[in-house]
Amino acid sequence: MKVKGFLRIILILLLLSINIGCDQVSKSIVRKKLHYYDQVAFLNNHFTIIKVENTGAFLSLGNTLSGPLKMILLNLLPLLAVAAGFVFMLTRELTRTTLFSVILIVGGGFGNIYDRIRYGSVTDFMHINFGFFQTGIFNVADVSIMLGMIILLLHAFFKKKDNNVAETSKNI
Repeated sequence: MKVKGFLRIILILLLLSINIGCDQVSKSIVRKKLHYYDQVAFLNNHFTIIKVENTGAFLSLGNTLSGPLKMILLNLLPLLAVAAGFVFMLTRELTRTTLFSVILIVGGGFGNIYDRIRYGSVTDFMHINFGFFQTGIFNVADVSIMLGMIILLLHAFFKKKDNNVAETSKNI
């Protein structure tokens, strides 16, 4: 194995560890310091910390499922997707931006799957409310996943746009 390849793997694992660690530390603090539905408001009540446990997926989707179906849809399939993302980023030559995006998505996904398997639910605790813009209650892993997706989509959009500009200039 080349040193470059080994260093790349170490860097990926380091960034994943930091990502997952930030998520797990923040959830641990909320679990220890807040009772369920306790609220701590900031920024004139526009940002609130409130402890809830989400037994479903994004926005509690699937929380009413039971038995094997819930286990498959909320634990097994996401775990397989995160594992596939992990293998993908270790085995493919990706741009730095794409790699960083995948690290965010995989790290966030792992953080939430870990909670769901260990605790039976995911601890969510952040809420934003600016009247015209309001979120559901979310956590650091959710932010990581969303940020990774946004960066990945913007990167793909601008890369495609750059390729189209290059093709147009070749044809002129």
